[in-house]
Amino acid sequence: MSTTTAPAAKPRARDSLKKLAFWNYGGLFFFYFASWQLVFTFLAPWLKDQVGMSEGNIGLLNSMMALTALCLQPFYGYIQDRLGFRKNLFVFVVVMGALMGPFFAFVFPPIVAFNQVVGAVVGGIFLSLVLNSGVGVVEAFNERGSRANGFEYGHVRLFGSLAGATASLVGGFIWAANPDSIWWVGTFSAVVLGALLFAARTPRAAGEAAPAAGETTPRPKVSKDTVKQLLRNRSFVGFMILMFGTAALYDVFDQQFAIYFGEHVVGSLDPQVLFSRVVFVQILLEAAVMVVMPFIINKIGAKRGLQIFALVLVVRVVGSALFTSTEALILWRLLAAIEMPLMLVSVMKYITRMFDVRISATAYMVGFNTAKQVGVFIFSWVFGLSYEAIGFSTSYLVMGVVVLAVLVAASFLMRDDRGRPDPVGAAADPGSAGALSH
Repeated sequence: MSTTTAPAAKPRARDSLKKLAFWNYGGLFFFYFASWQLVFTFLAPWLKDQVGMSEGNIGLLNSMMALTALCLQPFYGYIQDRLGFRKNLFVFVVVMGALMGPFFAFVFPPIVAFNQVVGAVVGGIFLSLVLNSGVGVVEAFNERGSRANGFEYGHVRLFGSLAGATASLVGGFIWAANPDSIWWVGTFSAVVLGALLFAARTPRAAGEAAPAAGETTPRPKVSKDTVKQLLRNRSFVGFMILMFGTAALYDVFDQQFAIYFGEHVVGSLDPQVLFSRVVFVQILLEAAVMVVMPFIINKIGAKRGLQIFALVLVVRVVGSALFTSTEALILWRLLAAIEMPLMLVSVMKYITRMFDVRISATAYMVGFNTAKQVGVFIFSWVFGLSYEAIGFSTSYLVMGVVVLAVLVAASFLMRDDRGRPDPVGAAADPGSAGALSH
């Protein structure tokens, strides 16, 4: 066991900017989330306008993305915790991302022409390998790298927001020129992502896995018993419930919002071009909020941050149902600039403060991603059919009630994290002797 040491100083943003690793990890976030934003901004209108999918089958495709992630996330989390800083899973995500252009140009359209349901299943599985399943690998690897290299996860994560803003703006022009080009830009982003991943230095690669001061024996590695103990933790169960009904419905709400937006917006500008510009502004605001969010969450606590995130989501969903002018819909979309930083920073801080840091990837992929994908799998298809049966507005009111109910239930289970320190340093690698204990 390690001896007790004084808490490490919290990373300062100014110092982070001087580190090459900060920019390298920021680049990983940038080019991954450039692809992410392009897909999720234009997927629904592309499926409807370019290949003729119905709203129900678009919902099925999103459900298959979630189901695939649901099956893979627990294994991904356990494997990544065992791998530590090794890049095997990340490389797989990059390779699948590089195949997006060829897949949607030559493989997907013939399948949809044959049968829309089969196309939704195949397309959902493929996209999940890059996005719904792959994002857990990217986030866990980079969060671990942030702690090991001594900078705030929230600060390096804002590169993902900048990527989203850039992709949304550029994507609008690409969409106007040729909607099919969206997928080839995704391939290009994946190729650059692969080059940055190859160059990324990790503590293991840099020889930083030496024993920490006071360590006399190696830390125990991740075991199945450690994971089972996590699953019996009351706060972890509450955290999973909250992610099931909030993070999932955040995604489900956005899946077909571009279609809803296009139905209500008036004016001479193409609704999808306008929507891409609104998303651009929203994500620029999101990046600005991300800079200060770590400081805010350090003050109010990660649990409270997650609760505020859920309440903002309720306002945005219900507001979209009740107030549908062009200006109002733009406002509701811009509220996401607050939601995403609240969720991302709070999720990572709650995980690393409340649970064993050696299994942070497992806690993230099971507690956040798996729970979220269960919700996305269930709600995507249900609300996809609901949009057809009772309309978007009524479906959004139901969605808001679900979010509120889940928030109340989860809040009773989750313990407060205020007063618990953030782990920093090379604790990220469970295979190193320098791992911190919790």
